[in-house]
Amino acid sequence: MGEQNRKHALVIGGSMGGLVAARVLSDHFEQVTLIDRDTFPECGRHRRGVPQSVHTHGLLASGRRVLEHLFPGISDELIERGVPAGDILADSRWFFEGACLSRCVSGLNGLLLSRPLLEGTVRKRLFTISNVKRIENRVVEGLTATSDNRRVTGVCVQASDDKQRGAETIPADLVVDSTGRGSHSPAWLESIGFAKPEEDKVEVAIAYTTRLFRRRGDHLNGDSAVVIPPTPEGKRGGVMLAQEGDRWTVTLVGYLGRVAPSELPGFIEFAKTLPAPYIHEVVTDAEPIGDAYTARFPASIRRRYDKLKAFPAGFLVFGDAICSFNPIYGQGMSAAAQQSEALQQSLTPGDDNLARRFFKRASKVVDIPWSIAVGSDLRIPETIGPRNAGVNFVNWYIAKLHKAAHRDPEASVAFLKVANLLAPPPSIMHPRIAMRVLLANLRG
Repeated sequence: MGEQNRKHALVIGGSMGGLVAARVLSDHFEQVTLIDRDTFPECGRHRRGVPQSVHTHGLLASGRRVLEHLFPGISDELIERGVPAGDILADSRWFFEGACLSRCVSGLNGLLLSRPLLEGTVRKRLFTISNVKRIENRVVEGLTATSDNRRVTGVCVQASDDKQRGAETIPADLVVDSTGRGSHSPAWLESIGFAKPEEDKVEVAIAYTTRLFRRRGDHLNGDSAVVIPPTPEGKRGGVMLAQEGDRWTVTLVGYLGRVAPSELPGFIEFAKTLPAPYIHEVVTDAEPIGDAYTARFPASIRRRYDKLKAFPAGFLVFGDAICSFNPIYGQGMSAAAQQSEALQQSLTPGDDNLARRFFKRASKVVDIPWSIAVGSDLRIPETIGPRNAGVNFVNWYIAKLHKAAHRDPEASVAFLKVANLLAPPPSIMHPRIAMRVLLANLRG
């Protein structure tokens, strides 16, 4: 496919990954079509096809940076709508290894908001672009291809709300699958004669329950976030983030059959068992809002499209369809945003070997959040996944880093730059940081 054939790009899936992919493609194609099985709701309303939107979401500093580049002024727009913003370290309580990380003004700025508000605001911005259009209530049944199957030429779709209409074909010069964890791309590839990708898998067997509460000014002395990861011993954790509308969103997490009850007294009692008291102190007397929601996540899965020897032209896979992370680390939306940068870089040189270039760049993007999530999950002895001496050493070192960070703000910042996908994991082992970790642990 040459530059002259960049007439129509089609993106499957209207969640965050699909939205940012469509935004990038709008700079390179005459027309971009976003197709989804749902009817898009009003901004701020939950969408049927995104059941996880009722749970706590985080937009990391890296995700905010990319969205601001793609949609200039979006941060100010969201803040004007009541979205809390602040320094990710100075305004938050990160509890690791028995105490909170020491605080300072880190320069890592985040936004705390609900998934429906963020997604709806991005979607509204996207559809103001003149060459972007949407097709709602369509289910993609498969790919269409040339007679030799070397190039994808479009998709075959079925109306999701009217099965009597029959199937139709939508042609495109480039098709991007951004349908998330449930992507059918491996099967679609096999149907046109290509191998499906290998999968890396780490079985975590977590359950998480989310509730909303009314936020008061005296809660946490004004802090806007609490993060309490599960420990290998207790296997329970939680996160509490401020949100628009003077609300807290609280998600309690348990591994291996430990499930926070949805009814309020049981939810509060579960919060009491976490390694730190901060969430329990708030939910004990805060006003609850609405119902609780519980979800389960069996495994993190990474599909290695970057290792395939052959791949059809005119087709890409994007976002969670490449890699679906354990959601307790809040990396999904920011990782998709960073993949949009990889897509932009891959499109610029032209269309020859586009898939190979993109999957190579996307793999480097995924490497960081994957190593963070998998490494942390493998601290739980019952987690099923590949362990080796390297993973064990890194987990040992991070525990020492966290202990040093109880009193050393520089160690705190080094860790959170990695956690926010702004620095590669090896950066926390820079000799300057490693020496501070060593001296702090020698001092006890």
